[in-house]
Amino acid sequence: MIELFTSQGCSSCPPADAALVDFAADPDVLALGYHVDYWDYLGWKDTLASPENTARQRAYAKTLGSRTVYTPQAVINGRAHMNGGDRRAIRSALRAHRVSGDGLSVPVSVDVTNDRLSVSVGDGRKPAGADTLLTIAYFRQRSAVEIERGENAGRTLVYANAVTAQRTLGMWDGGPMSIDLPKSKVAEHAADGCAVLLQMAIDGAPGPVLGAANLTGVDRG
Repeated sequence: MIELFTSQGCSSCPPADAALVDFAADPDVLALGYHVDYWDYLGWKDTLASPENTARQRAYAKTLGSRTVYTPQAVINGRAHMNGGDRRAIRSALRAHRVSGDGLSVPVSVDVTNDRLSVSVGDGRKPAGADTLLTIAYFRQRSAVEIERGENAGRTLVYANAVTAQRTLGMWDGGPMSIDLPKSKVAEHAADGCAVLLQMAIDGAPGPVLGAANLTGVDRG
């Protein structure tokens, strides 16, 4: 799983944004874009950013041992971080996590039936001494944005799976778990897709992702 922290106001981000578009098209990779707001002062307010996304990145800095936040930053399975434009490093980290067993090892699924979203988590080994949260991230699959000012002025950039909101669904105790919620929640958060993350919480900050699944093309009607 890839979480890209990016900004429309950062001139270093477009290559990482393009990489995320490609990763998002890979059925074996769950890719999410979290737009942050701390570069808005450079002259362009990111139209997809939120303080919550920025807070998530700052919280990751604690668990990943990073002294600062930066863009573009790719967080892999909640366990490692690197420049979001370095495709080779990202692929290498994903591969290493699969081989070591540090990838997405707990089965998670999300489906839609009629007007309901059905989320399921299977059996797995719950890490001792840490809470494990089940969350849902709502996202826009594709956003084309004309940047009028700032470092990327004059460019039209395309973004994949830009997160519009993330909510906690519950705590996981290691056994099977199922939750249903209204499909209308997707439209409520101005999204057309969602991802479910099973993730450790370390002193209240996001940690390793144990399982994840996504659902795209959700009808807003």
